[in-house]
Amino acid sequence: MDLSESLHDFILIFLGSGLILGSLGVVFFTNPIFSAFSLGLVLVCVSLFYILSNSHFVVASQLLIYVGAINVLTIFVVMFMNGSDYYQNFRVWTVGDGITLMVCTGIFLSQITTILETSWHKIIWTTRPNQILEQDLISTSQQIGIHLSRNFFLPFELISIILLVALIGAIFFGSPIIKFLN
Repeated sequence: MDLSESLHDFILIFLGSGLILGSLGVVFFTNPIFSAFSLGLVLVCVSLFYILSNSHFVVASQLLIYVGAINVLTIFVVMFMNGSDYYQNFRVWTVGDGITLMVCTGIFLSQITTILETSWHKIIWTTRPNQILEQDLISTSQQIGIHLSRNFFLPFELISIILLVALIGAIFFGSPIIKFLN
């Protein structure tokens, strides 16, 4: 998008603050409906980041798949939860929560260590004689594939982690084990 630098910075700050506030809402709201709507805000802000880099197809696919499908599924499962049963036997901290916290913290720290220790500037995607130029590609889907494998690889992987967390949450809240534990 051909935006002035000040407008580009304003949109970037606006989307970043929406992303941070939405993610804090997901974590700190005690009402699961509000938390699911905050997740929708996070997914919308992440998808709108791609507008700044002229990736309109990625924006449309992110909005359709993650906001349109995953968040609706999460809200659907949360609405089928019986609120009074959910909060009656609510335990603040269990042994399983501690184990999960340690495992997730270990995975997070190992990923951060790997990211920081990788020399990213030495990675070369193509060799010079076989270099793929965007003008030589025939279709737009080939151009999208090249962009996804080069420029947008890390954001797509981060979104896939969010998708995995949303699916695990939907399965967990929709399972009969919740009713059995309560």
